[in-house]
Amino acid sequence: MLFKKIKTPGLSHLSYLVGSGGKAAVIDPRRDCDIYLETARAEGLEITHIFETHRNEDLVSGAPILASMTDAKVFHGPNAAGDVQYAATVREGDRFEIGQITIEVIETPGHTDDHLAFALYDAEYPDGAVGVFTGDALFVGDVGRTDFYPDRKREVAGLLFDSLRKILALGDQAIIYPAHGAGSVCGSGMAEREFSTVGHERRNNPRLQIESREDFIDAKINEIHYQPPYFRLMERLNLVGGDPAPRVARPRQLSLSELDEHSPTHLVDVRDPMAYASGHFPGSMSLPVGMIPAFAGWFIGEEDTILLIGSDESQLAAATEHLVRIALDNIVGGYTDLVSAAAAGKVMEQIPMIGTHTVEKRLQGDRSDWTLLDVRDAEERSDASIDGSQHIYVGELNERWKELDKSRHYTLMCASGMRATVAAGWLTSRGFEKLDIYLGSMGAWKAA
Repeated sequence: MLFKKIKTPGLSHLSYLVGSGGKAAVIDPRRDCDIYLETARAEGLEITHIFETHRNEDLVSGAPILASMTDAKVFHGPNAAGDVQYAATVREGDRFEIGQITIEVIETPGHTDDHLAFALYDAEYPDGAVGVFTGDALFVGDVGRTDFYPDRKREVAGLLFDSLRKILALGDQAIIYPAHGAGSVCGSGMAEREFSTVGHERRNNPRLQIESREDFIDAKINEIHYQPPYFRLMERLNLVGGDPAPRVARPRQLSLSELDEHSPTHLVDVRDPMAYASGHFPGSMSLPVGMIPAFAGWFIGEEDTILLIGSDESQLAAATEHLVRIALDNIVGGYTDLVSAAAAGKVMEQIPMIGTHTVEKRLQGDRSDWTLLDVRDAEERSDASIDGSQHIYVGELNERWKELDKSRHYTLMCASGMRATVAAGWLTSRGFEKLDIYLGSMGAWKAA
């Protein structure tokens, strides 16, 4: 039997390829899906089945694309918000034989109404499921979020409680294979490791320690989650089927003269925060490569055009890969030589970095023209905050920047300074000029 986990960095998305007897199945494929076909062919397997645990909100599904490449059939759960146009509907108890492997459907609504888990059985081990693909219902160390139906909060949280009991009923021996690992926006309490069993989660997962259904519901509806605008785009594309990823995985390199010929919606600087703060093109926003999966969908729309600024070609390629996975494909070009641009007289802007002593001094002084703006999430802020600071989550600045006064001086802070740089870069691109960044932010404040 072949079993391979395929991880998508940034999104922390986990997909799986399983095969036996010359056939193979893929669970929750990503948009750039050549890797599944290449891996299966290398093992002499034909992909015949594609299973989706649910209609994903945080990435474009590769299921319809992989189906067109292989003639495999796609299977999806009932109760999606509309028909998933590229998939056949499966229900509780449906079974699929793939060589010595059997995959059995379990309806597990709660995270979404159409959510499924897939129990994995191996004919050589007849005593129960050897594993279960849990999608976004059960993670290592956490369970799925239930905030996508705000008018049905208690109902869907209760549905997740019931669904988790179905998964637990498979037995402690079953290995769990979730659709996401730590760092995903789909859960905040996931463990760093990506392996576990039903038994281990039963005994150690904090949410599974809540035995009362009502107490579980109360805990879930009191969680705080954010929904970036691109979630709606993902949901729509994963209903009708997204287009294949662009074949060219990096933008066309522009010369300095060509740079001036473009007027993109967003000039996106993907270098590290310190490089951006030290010098960047006027009007550019800061979105370091590793933060693109979490924040690009807050600030960039489906029809927006993007020009990338990076340190080198590999950085531009990585940024493009991240953007394509969430269907932000309108990349008009890239540029990497900021030093030469500065030497040629191109105007550069800087954002000052300040330390704890300066922040403390300002807090104790006249604050009539100055605000310390905390852009961490609400959960972080509830754990610890600096008295006198204002709070707006970094993603919500996509619209809430309009509430701020451009004549006022803002110091941006987060946990370390990374998200503060993203926030400062966005405000800079919106025309704010009196900004600086608290380097080290909450970490430095606690240390002091």
